[in-house]
Amino acid sequence: MVSLLAFTGIIGLTGLERLAELVIGRKNRAWSLAQGGIESGRGHWPVMVLLHTGLLVGCLVEAWLLQPPLIPTLAGSMLALAAICQGLRWWCIRTLGPRWNPQVIVVPGLPPVTTGPYRWLRHPNYVAVALEGIALPLIHTAWRTAIVFTVLNAILLSVRIHCENTALSTLPNQDNP
Repeated sequence: MVSLLAFTGIIGLTGLERLAELVIGRKNRAWSLAQGGIESGRGHWPVMVLLHTGLLVGCLVEAWLLQPPLIPTLAGSMLALAAICQGLRWWCIRTLGPRWNPQVIVVPGLPPVTTGPYRWLRHPNYVAVALEGIALPLIHTAWRTAIVFTVLNAILLSVRIHCENTALSTLPNQDNP
């Protein structure tokens, strides 16, 4: 059973994980730019930061203020799904190495990555993000947060994926979607 305090801890750990991603992203951004990397999509980046921060805050606000009933089976399955999403997210980060960044930066001349989860999916990190946006809130039955994040994330991802596909289309040996 996941109590409110345990749920708060899970959200806190997720926030720390996001900060770790930003640290890695800053380092990788410097590497990419030093290699002649070209950044795209700066306009939607602040919206992405706001949305992802809103997910974590929304989870806590809904759980603490509305105190929805905890459904143990749902909590357990969503906790497992959230853990799987973290595994996929870090598999993506590891596979891309210094090319991974939460911002869209493409280094000209480097071929697209087609190993790891990119062997099967063009944007596996976004699968992790979408599923996690459902799983995290539902650990403590915060279904309103899950719905709002999912809808807003779908809109944002349509912009983000278009931006990323456009940037990736400049790479050699790139199959256009």
